[in-house]
Amino acid sequence: MVLVSLAKSIISAANSHIWLEPILAGLVGYVLADLGSGIYHWGIDNYGSALTPIVGAQIEAFQGHHKWPWTITRRQFANNLHVVARVVTFMVLPIDVVCDDPIVHGLVVGCSGSIMFCQQFHAWAHGTKSQLPPVVMALQDLGILVSRSQHAAHHQKPYNNNYCIVSGVWNRFLDKHKVFEALEMMLFLKQGVRPRSWSEPTSEWTEETESS
Repeated sequence: MVLVSLAKSIISAANSHIWLEPILAGLVGYVLADLGSGIYHWGIDNYGSALTPIVGAQIEAFQGHHKWPWTITRRQFANNLHVVARVVTFMVLPIDVVCDDPIVHGLVVGCSGSIMFCQQFHAWAHGTKSQLPPVVMALQDLGILVSRSQHAAHHQKPYNNNYCIVSGVWNRFLDKHKVFEALEMMLFLKQGVRPRSWSEPTSEWTEETESS
């Protein structure tokens, strides 16, 4: 579906001779995908459980990821992507059917493509230099993909920062301005729900090595 959207964007852009706007829309989608990944990651790290409807399995997986973060590097490419890819399919399909605007499709490709691959970007952020292709390391160093050093900070106490996992471009802004802390306080005052980040880290947050 993402490739169909990309094709429609290119064909419509060629027919209308509009190229700059779809490309800029794609970049906007890429930036928004990073923000969306951070919001979603923050939510499932801090709220809910394995019993939560619809997303319970993802909540359990992400919370378990803090204990065994290295396992994400052992999974096959499709294993990392298939859950998000199913969601992206059903989100992009109706847009492909009803829309031919190259700018809209540029935004859709940038956003949905980045979201679909974010778990692979996340896996690369846990990889060692010997495991990663040179092009991936170069993209990480340029800040186009979330870097290993930036994401490593998320796995250190107090486990409440650097949630974004596409490029990480939003992490500094969100953490500096305490955006997630403000959201947590709002939820606590309105719903009485405390996020996990307010509690002292337990063994659930403590990383176990492969030999543990």
